[in-house]
Amino acid sequence: MKIVINLILLLIAIALGFILVNSIKEPIAFQETKDKRREAVVNRLMDVRRAQEMYRDITGTFAPNFDTLKDVLQNGRFTIVKIVGDEDDPENPTVSRDTSYKPAIDSVMAMGLNLDSLAHVPYSNATFKIEADTLTYQQTLVSVVEVGTQWSTFMGKYASRKYARYDNTYDPGAVLKFGDMNSPKLAGNWESK
Repeated sequence: MKIVINLILLLIAIALGFILVNSIKEPIAFQETKDKRREAVVNRLMDVRRAQEMYRDITGTFAPNFDTLKDVLQNGRFTIVKIVGDEDDPENPTVSRDTSYKPAIDSVMAMGLNLDSLAHVPYSNATFKIEADTLTYQQTLVSVVEVGTQWSTFMGKYASRKYARYDNTYDPGAVLKFGDMNSPKLAGNWESK
């Protein structure tokens, strides 16, 4: 009888030890995964933002979808205007303009942007949600864009709200994004913290 009780106590001690080790490992694994995946998604969003800025330099607006963005950056070109002279110079007000063009793909390659993977959210099979439009802001018509994805899209097994107990700012329904459909800003919401 004494041996049976000792065996039961030993099994309980092993189970408690296992629970204790997991209760320490899980928050660490969550935080490491969260930081690593957040960094990868932020880096991809910064690439998309650079691509959108190049698209705007070519077309004057932002791309409403990734197919259009990719097409213009592969086939479009930047207009470069060289101005010689100064209109405000009273002695020589003559100004000449020399216009040249540069293929956008050269800049894309120089920046190391991969147009094929730009739309894809790292650590998932999803693509970023993209919106672009124009709006009147302070009596001026401006182009606006917003690109992002929910945390639950790329957090894998940690996409549940229950993991907020390890980080009270974690919300898997929150969106990691740049831009704003209500104002002409391109800042990412990761940059304001």
